[in-house]
Amino acid sequence: MSYIKRIVYLVLGTFILSVGIVMTMQANLGYAPWDVFHRGISDTIGMSIGSVSIVASLVISAVVVLLGEKLGFGTIVNIFAIGIYMDILLEIIPEMQSFGSGLIMLILGLFICAFSTYLYIASGFGAGPRDSLMVALERLTKLSVGVCRGTIEVVVCIVGWLLGGPVGMGTIISAFGIGVCVQLIFSWVKFDATGVKHETINETIKNLKGFLKRTLKEDA
Repeated sequence: MSYIKRIVYLVLGTFILSVGIVMTMQANLGYAPWDVFHRGISDTIGMSIGSVSIVASLVISAVVVLLGEKLGFGTIVNIFAIGIYMDILLEIIPEMQSFGSGLIMLILGLFICAFSTYLYIASGFGAGPRDSLMVALERLTKLSVGVCRGTIEVVVCIVGWLLGGPVGMGTIISAFGIGVCVQLIFSWVKFDATGVKHETINETIKNLKGFLKRTLKEDA
């Protein structure tokens, strides 16, 4: 994959993920598990949900490093961009007012989240914190990516609910559906997340310098 294509995958994947997340929230059927967790903390300490997402991402990143996963430029972009995009998109994407429209938005949002996960993991710049945790558990347990993702979603959902996060039918669908969506998307594009060699930040800087040098030489 070309360097430009990888950068496009990273930038596009991060933004699309934010859209998918906010769609599941604005479906108005109960937040997806991670957002139940974020909202529970947000209501408890008085921070915006986007800011809570950033702080949670930093903590999760520390955990995945301990589990042996690499952090990269893409991880850093994910940590900060997702939270910022969420706060903006919550003011743009309308909240659904009926069960039917909410269900459609929820399911579409889950598939968008799954596809965006493929995009930015495939870029090789370092997966997002939550997906790094998913991949780390897959390596550790040898279970399928869908099972690992689903287990994580259920655990954070319970914690978020105990903190007062909004739980509903949409939460249950999201908790079990996201793993299925990820599995379907990864199978559809024939993608093995554990086979991606992610660059460290130092490697990205080195490779970017080489890319720019080659580009300037070609233009000369």
